[in-house]
Amino acid sequence: QVQLVESGGGLVQVGGSLRLSCAASESIDSFNAMGWYRQAPGKQRELVARLGRGGGTTYADSVEGRFTISRDNAKNMLYLEMNNLKSEDTAIYYCNAVKIKVIRNADYWGRGTQVTVSS
Repeated sequence: QVQLVESGGGLVQVGGSLRLSCAASESIDSFNAMGWYRQAPGKQRELVARLGRGGGTTYADSVEGRFTISRDNAKNMLYLEMNNLKSEDTAIYYCNAVKIKVIRNADYWGRGTQVTVSS
């Protein structure tokens, strides 16, 4: 079973920055894609940023230009650099990885890390 562990969340003021990290228990080269999702109170979980194996990225409109997703294959790490944070960014952030298999695709999730943006 693949394990994903997020870290780096915390309390930050509006306009501040945070870097989230996701440590994978196996080579991230084995995943077809990885990404960050978030869920705020009373809202559905939404995609924040996605990084394909080939390096292509997708960002939610609400974070475009402020967040950057990246990876370090040698360290089996996925990152999310968050800049110019807004109160609306307050949520639990989850790391996600997808692995395509012959029998059944696998979709892995971390436990999440809390990000709170205060005024």
